[in-house]
Amino acid sequence: MSANSISSANSSRFILTGFPGLEADYTWLSIPFSSIYAMVFLGNCMVLHVIRTESSLHQPMFYFLAMLSITDMCMGLSTMCTVLGILWGFVQHISLDICIVQSYFIHGLSFMESSVLLAMAFDRYIAICNPLRYSSILTNDKIIRIGVAIFCRSTLLIPPVIIRLKFLTYCRPHILSHSFCLHQDLIRMACSDIRFNYIYGLFLVISNLLLDAVLILISYIMILHAVFAIASREERAKLLQTCVSHICAVMVFYIPIIGLTMVHRFGKHLSPLVHVLMGNVYILFPPLMNPIIYSIKTQQIRRRIQRLFCVKRT
Repeated sequence: MSANSISSANSSRFILTGFPGLEADYTWLSIPFSSIYAMVFLGNCMVLHVIRTESSLHQPMFYFLAMLSITDMCMGLSTMCTVLGILWGFVQHISLDICIVQSYFIHGLSFMESSVLLAMAFDRYIAICNPLRYSSILTNDKIIRIGVAIFCRSTLLIPPVIIRLKFLTYCRPHILSHSFCLHQDLIRMACSDIRFNYIYGLFLVISNLLLDAVLILISYIMILHAVFAIASREERAKLLQTCVSHICAVMVFYIPIIGLTMVHRFGKHLSPLVHVLMGNVYILFPPLMNPIIYSIKTQQIRRRIQRLFCVKRT
């Protein structure tokens, strides 16, 4: 039975797109993808374990890093079942309800990661521009409040546009562009009035991702202004070094988003494989790279991990 006949026969099921043209190699492709998901889970678990067990890391900067690791781990797990299910031959279709739930988690976790990166930029701004008041501003109570605010912002603003997906009529071929569900993918197949989804979706992107990016940029402009006002070159280098990990994490998060947006907007002539690969980069690259970045660039975590593995060897 063809894809179109399947999609027209059951309006509540959608066909997941694997890797077009590589169907014969799915068994081999499952090996690197399984390894990536395992590395995402183990890498972020290791960062969380190090922060939890090392009392010297019980500081605001590392509390925010723990939030980032939890978000990254959840982001990776949100697509694992469908991506590996396709590669292992277990999954070909997804119901509308499950698709909506998956898109909620993907977009919610993306907004959450953006919010955590903004909180980490605020942490670096206070540490460098107002170091004497750092401990009095970023108390444990304040960090808990920031964490709750991040959670509420990421989970409570999205439901209107996601719930609306349930009540749309999908009359176009039910073939998703990726191995998982995205809001923009679903509304592309709808023949109902989708103006609310477009307008509210644009509001969410501007008020979350774009606003956070602008505020992060402003925070680093102020940080650079404060750093270059210091006479000592060694002190300037030391302060900037504390920001390297965060800057890398910001780039690792925003570059795939920009790439995926450009592909969706201007890449209609591109191979479907490009869309699939960009979607997987958007989902998996930040969760995979962030533990590596912070393990290499953050001295306290690097030393603790080295001690951890040395103890295990002995």
